[in-house]
Amino acid sequence: MNKKIKTLIYIAGFILLILVAVFGYNYLTERYKAPNSLGLPSGTNSQTPIADTQSPEPSLTGDEEGKEPQEGKGSQGEQEQEKEPLKAFDFTVMDHEGNEVKLTDYIGTPIVLNFWASWCPPCKGEMPHFNQVSEEYPNDELLFLMVDMVDGAGETTEKGKKYIADNGYTFTVLFDEKQEAAATYGIRSIPSTFFIDKEGYIVGVAEGGIDEETLRYGVSLILEE
Repeated sequence: MNKKIKTLIYIAGFILLILVAVFGYNYLTERYKAPNSLGLPSGTNSQTPIADTQSPEPSLTGDEEGKEPQEGKGSQGEQEQEKEPLKAFDFTVMDHEGNEVKLTDYIGTPIVLNFWASWCPPCKGEMPHFNQVSEEYPNDELLFLMVDMVDGAGETTEKGKKYIADNGYTFTVLFDEKQEAAATYGIRSIPSTFFIDKEGYIVGVAEGGIDEETLRYGVSLILEE
């Protein structure tokens, strides 16, 4: 094998190595998003995410699943075209006393809606921040609704109640015993947090555990006049 052929082989190998490195970098960048970014739901154009890398948007079910927004008319696609904020969808869950409650029961107050489970490490990691911030506001000014993802096996209502009691958390805890809330909001992973203003519009969304700074920023969005 002469020197020219060897040189060409080395060059080809070097180019191949670069291509593999670029592909790997792009793949990992797409796969692993910044965990503390706060994204906006489709159709909202009045706020700016905390980071340039937005969290994946939730799959909110609408007309195609036979569900309508709490107020207003039109499909989600029409809302996007009109650049209108996205209305939160209603669901029914159980409260701590075993009574059925709906999200619409709480509309009129800004809401931090969080989906969690007691077996979930990221959920447990952000819980102290949620509890601390929730205790700074009366429930008629800001309401934290912490929806426990009850599946009857890995998570039960009893396990959720025990975890909350053991840690002395004081925010409002609800139990999604029929998985209706999770299905309505297309929850793919937990924790997931939705920031809903007093009119019932979703202003911000975060998938994955968030820190106190991100939480406070989300709260500031729904408390703005």
